[in-house]
Amino acid sequence: MLQLLIIADDFTGALDNGVQFADLGAKTLVVTESNYELKNAEGLDVLIFDSETRHVNPENAYRKVYNFTKKAKDFGVPYIFKKTDSGLRGNIGAELAAVMDALSVSEMSLIPAFPKADRVTRNGIHYVDGVPVAESMFGKDPFEPVKHSDVHEIIAEQTHKTGIKVFDAETDEDIKAIAESLGHEGLKLTAGCAGFAGALANVLGFNGKCQEIPKMPENLFMICGSLNPVTLSQVEYAVSKGFSYICLSVEQKLNPDWPHSEDCRNSGAKWLAQISGSNAILDANNPDDSSKTEAYIRELKLSADDVRLNISRAVTGAAKAVIDAGLNARLMCVGGDTLLALMQAVGVYELAPLCEIETGVVLTGFTYNGKKYYIMTKSGALGEKDLLVKLADK
Repeated sequence: MLQLLIIADDFTGALDNGVQFADLGAKTLVVTESNYELKNAEGLDVLIFDSETRHVNPENAYRKVYNFTKKAKDFGVPYIFKKTDSGLRGNIGAELAAVMDALSVSEMSLIPAFPKADRVTRNGIHYVDGVPVAESMFGKDPFEPVKHSDVHEIIAEQTHKTGIKVFDAETDEDIKAIAESLGHEGLKLTAGCAGFAGALANVLGFNGKCQEIPKMPENLFMICGSLNPVTLSQVEYAVSKGFSYICLSVEQKLNPDWPHSEDCRNSGAKWLAQISGSNAILDANNPDDSSKTEAYIRELKLSADDVRLNISRAVTGAAKAVIDAGLNARLMCVGGDTLLALMQAVGVYELAPLCEIETGVVLTGFTYNGKKYYIMTKSGALGEKDLLVKLADK
């Protein structure tokens, strides 16, 4: 019987929460379709619904989360966990309110800390890498900057509910103690990120073994649509250590028609020859062309959402072209938008997390045109500078 529903607002977050349970032997699946029928979850322990509401308006986020939560309530799912971003981006208040309303409850617990990734909560203030979140890289997010560091103020931007209890936590031991203190009754409805998901998995009694890392192709092919400075530093370091590098032009990454063009298809074969036998990065970032990028955005009259979607679709369209040309490599995809666009490009709408390779780096797989591909995923904001080099050596 399905024991737990996790509702995430982006794809990479769905996977890095789900893997906390898969690592303990729970049968776990991530789905992206709002009309997914819970009767199809027979045989699963944990279902993760990726609502893709990080970038929509609060009203749409509320409605989508409310509807799926209500469906889970009617189905009798005993535990629900609302996954929040570890940097507190997105529609935090609206989505917490939606879950509470759908379940007709007046109280819930939110544990936003992720100590392994240096996200901690102290006296109600959320810190990232030692600074208040609104002053961190998340406060400079080009699409949805976090404007407050007080968690209650972030929630209050979208809901007036007063029954959301925010827990401080600075260590994994703190988080474990919170989970144990809540007990099974208090854990029926909770919220947080991967930092709490691991503790939740333990308290709920999952104690099996995760799958072993399968044998995979030697070379690594990274698909990067993230603008996060953490990822940019990882890419720069990997290139300095010998990774091949492909960068889309301004027109390629911003023209919405390019991913479906003959030029894109022809470029796939050219790029595959260029990277043959090496670790490689396919990137949508070209900082040297920033002025040209801004001019092209003005010329096409693109909104911020247009830019975000066009970039993710362009880099994944380019990746598909390389795959179609015969790529034989482990894949890596950075950022939820990019991962979703890649899965849509290859016609995949469900993923089962296999295991966690590094903190926040999840291994999963999919079948495309009869061939099995393994793909590692992560949020753009996670990992040390040498992460890509370490993954390539595994």
